[in-house]
Amino acid sequence: MLPLNDRVLACTRCPRLVAWREEVARTKVRRYRNEPYWGKPLVGFGDPEAKLLVVGLAPAAHGGNRTGRMFTGDASGQWLTAALYRAGFANQPTSEHRTDGLVLRGAYITAAVRCAPPQNRPTKEELQACRPYLLEEWNSLDPRVIVALGRIAFDAVREIAEQRGTPLKSAAFAHGARYDWMDSRPRTLLASYHPSRQNTQTGRLTEGMLDQIFTTAREILDIERSC
Repeated sequence: MLPLNDRVLACTRCPRLVAWREEVARTKVRRYRNEPYWGKPLVGFGDPEAKLLVVGLAPAAHGGNRTGRMFTGDASGQWLTAALYRAGFANQPTSEHRTDGLVLRGAYITAAVRCAPPQNRPTKEELQACRPYLLEEWNSLDPRVIVALGRIAFDAVREIAEQRGTPLKSAAFAHGARYDWMDSRPRTLLASYHPSRQNTQTGRLTEGMLDQIFTTAREILDIERSC
């Protein structure tokens, strides 16, 4: 567990997000009406020695906000975990609940925003309020490869890179885009469409497309390890 996690769990910086996450946890939805909801901010999850950092948008209202773990208990989480498993970053292909035995190997999952936002749309101010947490995770993990799932995550990563002294203002989001730079070590940013139902059910994002992102990440890390 990273040192900042206690501060994330206690965070109440964004009144709108606090109210929404707690309202969702209180009212629930019918299919989960008999389950307890987490209803709090979410910390990152994974290997504390990870060199692959996966950044998403935010917890889903009835996914992470219910289960208490990033990308767990919803369709997006199943897509991501299955891809990580196929690339050798996870010990199993499913992510159902916090005690399901999932272990990430060399990978760490986090998000640009730590509370479920209404309509999955955080405000600029909410994104900025969460940005220091992502920066601290980055500094603690010192990732070699960063995978940004969706444009909002991509912009958050780009801003962190700039805060650390690397201008990526010309970097444009597109699925499969790759940006390499050097600061205290070589780094690579890989962009992917978010594995939301809106993208996976329409065919905008396929398993093969997502697999290619993590295959590339694996190749970069394996090459560095062999040098």
